Amino acid sequence: MPKSAFSAIENSVRAFLGGAKVSLTEIQDGETVPEAKDRREIVVRLEFENVAYLFRASRKELSFTPTEVNFIHELLTAFEGLYAGFSAKSYAAHFRTALLTSLTDIAVARYIRGDRKGVFWPTQSLIQLLKSLSYQRYEGVPATTGFLVYRTQLDDFLISLEKTRYDWLDLGDDRQRITGDFFRNPLSYRFVDGERALFVCDIRMNVKGTIRTSSAGARDVIEQLANRETAALLSRAGEGAFAIFVNKVSEVEIVLDKDHLLLWRKGYWGIYDADIYRDFLAGHLEKRSIDYLVWSIYALSKARHGTVVLIANDDTDLDALRKGSVGGRDPLSRALIRHVRGSKIGNLKRTGELTRILSSDGLTVINRRGELLDTGVIIDTSQVSDLVTGGGRTTAATAASHFGRVVKVSEDGPVELYRDGRPIYRFG
Repeated sequence: MPKSAFSAIENSVRAFLGGAKVSLTEIQDGETVPEAKDRREIVVRLEFENVAYLFRASRKELSFTPTEVNFIHELLTAFEGLYAGFSAKSYAAHFRTALLTSLTDIAVARYIRGDRKGVFWPTQSLIQLLKSLSYQRYEGVPATTGFLVYRTQLDDFLISLEKTRYDWLDLGDDRQRITGDFFRNPLSYRFVDGERALFVCDIRMNVKGTIRTSSAGARDVIEQLANRETAALLSRAGEGAFAIFVNKVSEVEIVLDKDHLLLWRKGYWGIYDADIYRDFLAGHLEKRSIDYLVWSIYALSKARHGTVVLIANDDTDLDALRKGSVGGRDPLSRALIRHVRGSKIGNLKRTGELTRILSSDGLTVINRRGELLDTGVIIDTSQVSDLVTGGGRTTAATAASHFGRVVKVSEDGPVELYRDGRPIYRFG
C-alpha cells in the first residue's frame, strides 16, 4: 500500500526536484539503513504500520540544496501523517486522490510557516484562497494581488518602513481575518494588486493593513519580475517572513527570505532556488554575473519569453559554433550587435537591454567574465542525435551544451539546464 500510494505523488516529487529519480522501497528486517553518499542524494527512513521504508532521491549532475532537502522532509512527514489517516484498504482510492491533489500543498504550508509549530491551517487556507483567485478574471484581465506575512512585531516593521517609499494604511476597525469570501468584492484585489500595494498580515492571517508604494521606484524590468524589491522588504519583516502573490500570468508565487521562490504553475509546485543555478554555473561564470543571469532567467520564464544562453568554455571557437546569424548580413542588425558585444551583462541589465537581447531569436553567448560575446547566433545542430525530442530551442540547447553550460527558457515558462549534450535539470 505505501508503494502504491507513493506512485500517486511520484511525478509531483520528481517535478519539484527538477527531474531527479525518486523511489520508495521496503527495508527488510536486519537491513542497515544507508546514508546519503553525497549531496546528490537524499535518503530518508519512513515508517508505515510498523514497517520501515526507505525514500531515496538522486541527481547525477547537480547537488541538492538545503532548501530542497528541508522541503522533502516536510513533504515526507505529511505523507506519513496522511497515510495514518487513510490506512484502511477500503479507502485506498480516497487516499491516492488526497495525495495527488493535496500533499504538496500541505508540504508548502508546513515549509513556509517557518517555526514548525502550529499555524498550519491559516497558512494553507491562504494558499487555497489565492489558488482559487488565480482562475478569476475581471473584465477579461487576470486577477492579481499580494500579501506580506510579517514575523516580527508589527510596530517594529512599520518603523523600519519610515523614510522609504512605502506608505502604511491601517485598517483599524476594519481589520479582519482572511476567510474564503475575502475577495467577494473585486475592489479588494483591484485596489491591492500585488504590484503597487500589498496586504499586510500576521502568521495567523489577520490582516492589519496595506502598504503602498508612494513612487514608481526603479524601472528595472528584471528586478520587478523577479520580486527582488519584495525580497529586500522581507528582511525588515522578521526571520521567516514571506510574501505570496497571484501574478499576471495567474500563477501563485511565494517569495521567501532566503533568496528563493516557490511557484504554483500548471497544477504543480516548484522551487526556484538560486543555489541550484549557482552550483551549476560555479567555476564557469563569475559570481556577480551568476546572480544577474539567475534572476534574468526567472524574469523571462515569468514573462513567457524563450531564450537559449551559452556560458562558453574558455577554449570555445565561436566561428566553429556559429552557422549563421538571425540578423544575417543586414548592416543595421550587425551594427546593433556590435554595440553590445563585450558589454558586461550587469551593465546590460541596468540599461534594460539584457531582457531584449535574451528574448530575441537565436543563441546568446557569454564568457566566464560575464561579457556578451555574441547574440542572435544560429548554431550548427547537424551533430545532434535524432533521438532528441523538442523544438528548435531544445535542439540548439543540446548542441550548444557541448561548448559550455546552457540555460534554456521555453516560451511557455519551463527552465532547463544542459551540459554535455543532455538536460540535467528542469524547473516549471
